[in-house]
Amino acid sequence: MSIKTFELISTTENGVELISYVALPEGASEDNPVAGIMVAPEWWGVVEHPKATTEKLAKAGYAAVAMDVYGEGKLTADAAMANMWMTQVLEDQEMLMDRCRLILNDFSDQLAVNGDKLGAIGFCFGGKIVLDMAREAMPLKAVATFHGTLAPKQAADKNFKAKVLVAHGRDDSMVSMDDVEDFKKEMDAVDVDYTIDVYDNAKHGFTNPNADERAAKNDIDLGYNENAAKQSWDNMMDFMKTNLG
Repeated sequence: MSIKTFELISTTENGVELISYVALPEGASEDNPVAGIMVAPEWWGVVEHPKATTEKLAKAGYAAVAMDVYGEGKLTADAAMANMWMTQVLEDQEMLMDRCRLILNDFSDQLAVNGDKLGAIGFCFGGKIVLDMAREAMPLKAVATFHGTLAPKQAADKNFKAKVLVAHGRDDSMVSMDDVEDFKKEMDAVDVDYTIDVYDNAKHGFTNPNADERAAKNDIDLGYNENAAKQSWDNMMDFMKTNLG
């Protein structure tokens, strides 16, 4: 399926430009709006991996947007820089959620996007972002995370309406199995419909083909696992089809 891509610029109240990346299926239009999926990148920003992910989603028939939560289209391959940017936005999580809401609104306002059928997927830091968007009761029907950070901005309450799919690597040294248990308790407390898939021999970052290179360059415990990446992607696509159509 051929697709079209463009930058979606959302301007915050204090004038910061969020330069997100949108991919649409060729047939999507005002007369034929399609379900939309938000993509929250890893801490590197809107680099090649999230862009490729939005394009892959568009080829599968979804409208998709890789969210620029840092603003100004900032991206990096340096873990220290990524960590600094991530820490900065996490210091003001209200601002972070305001930015996500702004991008969601601008994306769902696109005539080719069916604003009643929105989902979100997040990788690592982005996993926390999409779960927090659901915790904030943004209009998402389905949220999926890949090696996502599960710790909440604030614990889920009855306003959490999204279905959840978590793809977690058993060998993830950044998000432990204890963190997964805590997440289950949080979801169970408010009856969220969730599924957690744990992949053997999978480390943090297991879906990113650049993970090994980044790990070596930055001395951090990341690793790509082709089998886990493929299986978790296929499971996510089934999950979105079930919940978004």
